[in-house]
Amino acid sequence: MPNPIEQYARDLSEETREAVRKSGALTTGQRVEILQKDYEDPDALRRLAGEIKQHTIDHLDSYLEQAEASLTKAGAKVHFASDADSARQCVLGILQQSDVQRVVKSKSMATEEIHLNPFLEKQGIETVETDLGEFIIQIDEDTPSHIVRPIIHKKREEVAESFEKHGLGDYNTDPETITRRARVHLREKYMQSGAGITGGNFVSAESGRIVLVTNEGNARFSMAPNKVHIAVIGIEKIVPRDRDLAVFLNLLARSATAQQLTVYTQFIKGPRMPSQPSGPEEMHVVFLDNGRSQILGESCREILRCIRCGACQNVCPVYRHASGHAYRAVYGGPIGAVLSPLLGGKASFPEYADLPKASSLCGACREVCPVDIPIPDMLLKLRHKGKKQGVSTPGSFPMAPFATLATSPTAWRTAMTAARAMNYLPMKLAPIKPLRDWLGDRTLPKWRGGDFRRWLKTRKGNNADA
Repeated sequence: MPNPIEQYARDLSEETREAVRKSGALTTGQRVEILQKDYEDPDALRRLAGEIKQHTIDHLDSYLEQAEASLTKAGAKVHFASDADSARQCVLGILQQSDVQRVVKSKSMATEEIHLNPFLEKQGIETVETDLGEFIIQIDEDTPSHIVRPIIHKKREEVAESFEKHGLGDYNTDPETITRRARVHLREKYMQSGAGITGGNFVSAESGRIVLVTNEGNARFSMAPNKVHIAVIGIEKIVPRDRDLAVFLNLLARSATAQQLTVYTQFIKGPRMPSQPSGPEEMHVVFLDNGRSQILGESCREILRCIRCGACQNVCPVYRHASGHAYRAVYGGPIGAVLSPLLGGKASFPEYADLPKASSLCGACREVCPVDIPIPDMLLKLRHKGKKQGVSTPGSFPMAPFATLATSPTAWRTAMTAARAMNYLPMKLAPIKPLRDWLGDRTLPKWRGGDFRRWLKTRKGNNADA
């Protein structure tokens, strides 16, 4: 039985795969250019950001208390949600208390994680995504396939068809026309809503400021006409001080979209002040745990450094080949391969235990990570965890025969000599079925082994039987 990701990639249309690959490759290249242009030593900045985040999660209990005190002092109401259900119920309670029937949302991975939209809709509360990509996902009843670009898997023709189907205009593939039609539709939704729901890219424990980073301005539109603002934020999004925000903001946009800074970067400190002409009169911050505190006690705690830039997805050869939906969870790519098996505790691990194996371990994800997360190391740890717990993962090639071969010098030398035949034999006709299945989705490079041993035998003082 093939691995689920391999199966999904096998059935993926070539057009979709090419769109994902080109987008990822383009952004990765532009990221390198802008970082090298703007900083003499970008890696030093990455290491600094990683150290700040690691310090924060190592002392998260203290910074959570400080953040709560700072937010409360600024006039916000702070709530803590232990899991997805308690977070949904918390948001629902706030909306019901304010008699809100319509909600507008800005892009938020935390709300995607807890599946907030379908829950609120079932409670009779109209919920509208206002980020253009998320809005398209919503009307298509689809799910995001990328942390930053939710519709990376869609073509403009598909978007035009969706707009026509939902009465947003005649079929038109012009991006400017599509954007204008969405703007007209959403402006009305903003004015009809009773509350705005956002996520939060960072929270300063020092001041209680919440930072929202967008390119469309929809977060501020979601707040401006409404009396209630609800921010659902993972507990790992806290940073110690306001000055730390400069480090992360300089890395986030460059890593995510190769911009020096996003078009809209908002610093929100509490509800509207009497001197301000508009804005929410109530501000609620829901800090989401949902397995994060348990991850703190695991060997993969560094994953909580993640600032959701999507750089690891853009560079990953597996993600580029399979796309985000292949990972079956909210978070795809290398970050999802680590985070998805851990979020939700022990119950979620068997379901996603195959994801850590969806990697070539090339290390590119760590090289681009703006907070220097050792993702390849964690993938290996999770593979070991699955093996130790006896979790079966379909599509795994049995390594026991290789281990036997690699620990027998005579067998290894024989195999190296015979392996030249691989250049001439059709690999899809391999005699062992697991090997045949494995090679059915992979193309091996030309075999060039054996030269090193011949060279070594001619060296003075070396063992001729090495």
